[in-house]
Amino acid sequence: MSRVLVIVSIQPLVLLCLFLMPALMAISTLKAESIAKGVVFHDLNRNGVRDAMEPGLEGVRVSNQQTITSTDAQGMWSLPAEEGMTFFVLKPAHWQTPVNEHQLPQFYYTYKPQGSPASEFPGVAATGPLPSSIDFALHPSPEPDRFEAVFFGDPQPRDMQEVQYIGHDVVEELLTTTARFGVTLGDIVFDDLGILEPLNATIALIGIPWFNVIGNHDMNLDAASDRDSDETFTRIYGPNYYAFDYGPVHFIALDNVIWGGKAPQGTGSYTGGLDQQQLDFIRQDLDGVPQDRLVVLMMHIPLTGIANREDLYRLIEQRPYTFSISGHTHWQAHEKITREDGWLGAKPHHHLINVTVSGSWWSGLPDPRGIPHTTMQDGAPNGYTLIRFGAHQPPEIHFKAAGYPDSFQMSVFAPDTVAAEQLEQTMVYVNVFNGWEDSIVQVRWSESAPWNDLSRSEEPDPALVALYETESESPPAPYRRVSAPKDSKHLWKGNLPLGVDPGIQVLHVRATDVNGQWHRAERIVRIVQ
Repeated sequence: MSRVLVIVSIQPLVLLCLFLMPALMAISTLKAESIAKGVVFHDLNRNGVRDAMEPGLEGVRVSNQQTITSTDAQGMWSLPAEEGMTFFVLKPAHWQTPVNEHQLPQFYYTYKPQGSPASEFPGVAATGPLPSSIDFALHPSPEPDRFEAVFFGDPQPRDMQEVQYIGHDVVEELLTTTARFGVTLGDIVFDDLGILEPLNATIALIGIPWFNVIGNHDMNLDAASDRDSDETFTRIYGPNYYAFDYGPVHFIALDNVIWGGKAPQGTGSYTGGLDQQQLDFIRQDLDGVPQDRLVVLMMHIPLTGIANREDLYRLIEQRPYTFSISGHTHWQAHEKITREDGWLGAKPHHHLINVTVSGSWWSGLPDPRGIPHTTMQDGAPNGYTLIRFGAHQPPEIHFKAAGYPDSFQMSVFAPDTVAAEQLEQTMVYVNVFNGWEDSIVQVRWSESAPWNDLSRSEEPDPALVALYETESESPPAPYRRVSAPKDSKHLWKGNLPLGVDPGIQVLHVRATDVNGQWHRAERIVRIVQ
C-alpha cells in the first residue's frame, strides 16, 4: 500500500517536470543569450579576424555602454546583453583598432536582432542572435608622449557640391599632416544622412584614423524618441558615446544632444544634456583612468549649453588636467568655466568652442576657387584646429584658417586713409582668431615706437559688418548671403596711435593667442594733412 502511495505521489511531479521542461530550457537559453562574451586579441596579421595562435590581451577594457569590464589573462570578457546594445573596446594606449576603407575605427559590435526601426535613412541591419563570441582586434601602434590631432567643427555639407568644398578647402591642405588622428565634433552633415558616406570617403584621403561625435544634424529626425535617433550614426560610426586612450591622454566622446521626438507637423526639437546612463558610463570609465592623466571631453553642444552640466562637473573637477572641446555655434571661443557656472575645481576648466569647417554654413560669395568665403559670424575665417597634447600639461591649441598660411592668425580693420588730426578719434579693430580674455593685443607705427595696448570688446567685427552690408540678400545660386554678424569673443579695439608723419605708413600689430604665443600682422594706412 505504501509503495502504491509513493508511486502515485511521484507521478504528478514527473508529469509536471516533463510539461515544464521546454519552458525551462527556453528560460535557460534566454539567460545564456543575455550574456555577451568574447576576446580582445593581438591581431598579428592585421586582418581584423582572430586566427589560430593569435593571443588574447589581458587588462583591456570593454563596455556595453552601461558597464565596463576588463579582459582576463586569456583576453576574455563578458557583459550583460540587451537588444540594441553596442559593445566596444576602449582602445588602450600604444594599441590601434582596425579601420575600414574610410579610416573609421572598427572597435564595436551592435546587437540588434531585428535591426533598426524603419526610417528615411537606414540604420543597423538585423544582426540575428547574439554571436557566440564578439572579438575585438588590436595591433601594436607606438604612440609618442607628445602628439598632434586635428579637430573639425561642423563640416555640415547639404549636398555633394558642399562635400567638394570641404575636399578643396581643408582636405587638400591636410594631405601631408603629421596629426595622428582626427575628430569631427558633430554636425558631420546637414540633415541629409545620405551625404555621410561620400563625406567620409573625402576625409579618409587625409590618411589618418578619424573619430566622430554625433550632432543635432546627424540624427534620424523622423525618430519618435531619442533612443532611436542615432540609428544611422551607429551603423556608420558605432556607439554614440565611447572612450579611448592615445599616448598619455584619455579621450571621451559624448552624445549631449537629446532628441525630443518628431513633432506632428514634421519638425522636432532637441536639448543639450546627458542622460543618467551616459553619466554612469563616464563615472565608471574615469574610475579606471589615473588621476594625473589629461582627460579630454569631446562633444557637439558647448559645455555651457548642457542643462545638467554640473553632474558632469562633479565627475571631472577634482582632476588636475581636464580639457573639453565642442562645435555647434559657428563661432570660436575659449571659455573659462568657473564657480559662476557651478564648477568647483581648484582652477577654471578650459572649454574650446571650435572653429567650423563650414564657417557660416557655406555662405557668402565665392572666392577665386568658387568656394564661398563663409566667414564665421564672429568675423573669423572658417577652418579647423590642430591640438598638440602631452602628459601633465594643458593642450597647445593652434587655429588654422582654411586656405591661408599658418601665420594668418588675425585680421586688422582700419581706414585706408586717415587725416592726421583725426588719429585720436579713429578706431582700429583686431580680430585675434585664437585669442581669449588673457590675450595681449598692441599696435604701433614704427619698430622703434612704444606699443599701445588695445582693449577687448565683445561686439560684431566691423569688417564682417561691412562685408555683410555689401553682399546681396539674394546672391546667384548656389551661393547664399553670408550669415549676419554676432558679437565676437576675440575682438580688440582702440584709437590709432599718434606720432606718425603724413604719408603711406605701416601699422604694426602683435597679439598673443591662447597659448601665450605672439603673432604679427600689418596694415598699410595713408596719413594725410
